Amino acid sequence: MNLEEYQAIIEGVLFASGEEGVTLQKLSRLLDMEQWEVSQIVEDMVDGYKHTSRGITIMNSQDTLHLTTKPEHAHYYKQLLDSPGTTRLSQAALETLAIIAYQQPITRIEVDDLRGVKSDRAVYTLVNRGLIEEKGRKDAIGRPILYGTTKEFLIYFGLTSIEELPPLSEFAEQADVEDEADLFFEKFTDEPDMDE
Repeated sequence: MNLEEYQAIIEGVLFASGEEGVTLQKLSRLLDMEQWEVSQIVEDMVDGYKHTSRGITIMNSQDTLHLTTKPEHAHYYKQLLDSPGTTRLSQAALETLAIIAYQQPITRIEVDDLRGVKSDRAVYTLVNRGLIEEKGRKDAIGRPILYGTTKEFLIYFGLTSIEELPPLSEFAEQADVEDEADLFFEKFTDEPDMDE
C-alpha cells in the first residue's frame, strides 16, 4: 500500500469512529504498522489539512485522535447551529455549563447552590446536547450524580483538554455567577453574530 492509501484508511477510520476517536496505538494495530510510522502519517495528514482549501483537521485530545472541523471556521458552524430550526442555549444553560466546566465533577445540587436557583432544566438541556455527561456518583447521602463536560464540549470549543479553558480572574469566587458565565464564553464569542 502507498502513503495515500494509508492516509485514506486513517481518515475513514477517524470519520467512522465519530466522537469516540481512535488512539495511535489502536490505529497501528489496525494497520499492522509501528506506532511511530502511523504517527508520521498522521503528522503529514495534519500538515495537509492546514491548507486553506481543507475544512477539517485531526485533533489530538487526551491521546485520542479525532477528525474535526477547523476552529477558525467556528463562526460558520455557530451560524448553522443558531439558524432557525435549532435553538440557542439559554442564559441559565450557559451559566450552568460554565459552572460545570470549571467545577467538575459537580452535582446538580451544588450547581443550584452556586447559581442560587434550580438548574435541573438546564442540566437536562446540556445532557441532551451532549455537552455534559454523568461522571459517576458522589459518596454522599442519596449518591447524587456527578456531572462533567464531554469530548463534544472540547471539540465544539476547539479545546484539546479542559486545562485550556480561559482562566478565571483571582476574584472569580466573589463574582456573580452571571459574570462567571460571561468570562467563560467571552473567549468564544469575539466574532459578532451575523444575525444582529
